[in-house]
Amino acid sequence: MIVGMNHFTVIAEDEAKTLDYYVGVLGLKVGARPDLGFAGAWLYGEGPQAVLHLYFGRPLPPTRAGVIDHMAFTARGLRAIRARFDERAIPYDLRRQAGAGTWQLFSHDPNGAKVELDFEASEELADALTT
Repeated sequence: MIVGMNHFTVIAEDEAKTLDYYVGVLGLKVGARPDLGFAGAWLYGEGPQAVLHLYFGRPLPPTRAGVIDHMAFTARGLRAIRARFDERAIPYDLRRQAGAGTWQLFSHDPNGAKVELDFEASEELADALTT
């Protein structure tokens, strides 16, 4: 029986840019990772479970794996995260989910993976939709 999502894995084409995106912009933290025999990093949110695995220096498969459209994270601090995207000139699409009012910020990591950040509707951002 499934009890929750464990992690996503991204094959990172550029280690520095990928870590800057996920750590510097999104605020994940590099944490414990066993020696798997190849370079990589495990990234953590606020909990004890790694939510994102990164592989470095491995060739991209000739055919991209799967049909996953995007990965989504629950987030806090919309103003601060949006400011980090703006400071680095990283394109994003910010919208409010119809009905619930949840803020959704969509972007792509340096490897082309689509990332969604979901923020509580109660987060105030008067100029949020003026980008």
